[in-house]
Amino acid sequence: MSVFANIAKIPELRRRILFTLGMLAVYRVGIFVTSPGVDRNVMRKIMQDQSATFLGMFNLFSGGALEQLSIFALNIMPYVSASIILSLMGVVIKPLEELRKEGEAGQRKINQYTRYGTVMLSIVQGFGIAMYLESLNGSSPYGDVVADPGWGFRIMTVLALTTGTSFLMWLGEQITERGIGNGISLIIFAGIVANLPDALFQTFSQVRIGQIQPVDILMIAVIAVLVTAIIVFFERAQRRLPITYAKRRVGAKTFGGQQSHLPLRVNMAGVIPPIFTSSLMMFPLTLANLEIPGMAWINDHLQPSGPNAWIYLIAFAVMTIFFCFFYTAITFQPVEVAENLKKQNAFIPGIRPGKQTADYIDRVLTRITVGGSLYVAAVCTVPTLMQSTWNVPFYFGGTSLMIVVGVALDTAQQVESHLITRHYEGLTGSKGPRIRGRKA
Repeated sequence: MSVFANIAKIPELRRRILFTLGMLAVYRVGIFVTSPGVDRNVMRKIMQDQSATFLGMFNLFSGGALEQLSIFALNIMPYVSASIILSLMGVVIKPLEELRKEGEAGQRKINQYTRYGTVMLSIVQGFGIAMYLESLNGSSPYGDVVADPGWGFRIMTVLALTTGTSFLMWLGEQITERGIGNGISLIIFAGIVANLPDALFQTFSQVRIGQIQPVDILMIAVIAVLVTAIIVFFERAQRRLPITYAKRRVGAKTFGGQQSHLPLRVNMAGVIPPIFTSSLMMFPLTLANLEIPGMAWINDHLQPSGPNAWIYLIAFAVMTIFFCFFYTAITFQPVEVAENLKKQNAFIPGIRPGKQTADYIDRVLTRITVGGSLYVAAVCTVPTLMQSTWNVPFYFGGTSLMIVVGVALDTAQQVESHLITRHYEGLTGSKGPRIRGRKA
């Protein structure tokens, strides 16, 4: 309780936390604002039958917005997809690469392009959802979802969903700037956490009626705790490269000679790769709703359950590993780090400054990213395995648990930093920075 009392003593930190909670409350209220012209009661029954498919996963990341047919049904995924596309284009398009090197001004321009891309993707995906909802009329045993199908409904749905996504994008940016933590990640975090109580209730209901045995629920609990421990271990793990600062004399005084280290996280990309992968793997569903040839076949073979679940597992794992390497490569530049060390008269013992230092850092980073990417891919396939084995809800383990734990750790670390800089005890209950990396 003393820790929370310390948080209350810092006006800036208190304002940031209250602002973040307020914005997340606005997001949760918006989940229940239904898009015009649809019957959400019928859609809720349809989604109960689709819980083990990609629609179920999409509904999970949107915090139940899809089953409510909310204006937030697309959630923040178009923004994530636009970020992926801009990142990929930045590798092959020279002007974008130069913008990234311009620092804060260039990043603002890239963020502006990302917003434009988000709106365009929202229009495409919103139209795909409108077509999908119209296709449910006559095929659903629960009744018609759309009251008056046609171009009027499609245009209204596109406008509502695009506006909702744009508002969430603004909400996330406001949380990042004026709140605590990463706004986009916290919105996804809030959506997943909001579904956990219902998932627990469904699981215990299955135990009560005999669909899941008590021994199985014990194994599920053990696996969930074990996966959480593994995620915490790897998210905090670091490889620390020793750094020595050369001595130099200025007049009668000697400066330098200190020992330090360069921390390289085992999972440099954090929770971004599984979010990227989940976002991209939803594209076949959108394109299938637009009746693009071949997309329906691809979507049918990329379902997290059923006889083709192994295809989904392999595709998800491969894409996650790729994005771990890709995101690490674009966010951490060994050449720039080596140049900065050289300017500061610092060096790695036994390694010549300049190119050799950059090559050494790149080699070490590649080796630890191999382990980090395999860890991310392995953890993110747990929910599918658990669902196919014990038929538990999709919310346990894997991608959702990694996002929840990763975002919680990052947010706690920011709160800890605010407390430590003002000489208060951290969240771990003692003075000094306690949330630190583990040597790997």
